[in-house]
Amino acid sequence: MAEVDTALVANRAAVEDLLAAAERCGGAWTAPRSPGKWSPSQVIEHVARALEESANVVSGAPSKFPTFPVILRPLVRSLFFKQVLKKSAFPKARTNQAFDPMGGQATVAEARVRLEAALAQFEQECRVRAAGGRSIDSTIFGNVSVVDYVRFQELHARHHQKQIPGSRRAHER
Repeated sequence: MAEVDTALVANRAAVEDLLAAAERCGGAWTAPRSPGKWSPSQVIEHVARALEESANVVSGAPSKFPTFPVILRPLVRSLFFKQVLKKSAFPKARTNQAFDPMGGQATVAEARVRLEAALAQFEQECRVRAAGGRSIDSTIFGNVSVVDYVRFQELHARHHQKQIPGSRRAHER
């Protein structure tokens, strides 16, 4: 359980860093960083949706993530999930429609409440799953450990932090 707690602390820190970057973006909150890209408000909404649906995956509830054929899941786990964890980075990719936010919260304060609620739900489900000693059966990746799934979410938040104008991580690219 200690390993899961450590991963959850790191994930919470990534979400806090994302929110701190959003708070520094000022007037750019609802402005896309370039044509066809998301605004900081949309980035936060996307991460909140991903955490909510990931909480559903962890709990075994239906989610908006796609369902890949069982035979493909080990391949996707090896070529994508494990590579993200190994490299500590997400590749450039597009999300599916359920996670493509048309808009977001009007203010950073509202976005903070939304994202923190999604994070709390995700953390609770991860703790319950880990306490039961069970792994996660993802409809995309197949069977993965709770720790690896939490780490994946941390890297997802860190990936999107780079998309916030003025973020320190935006300058590290």
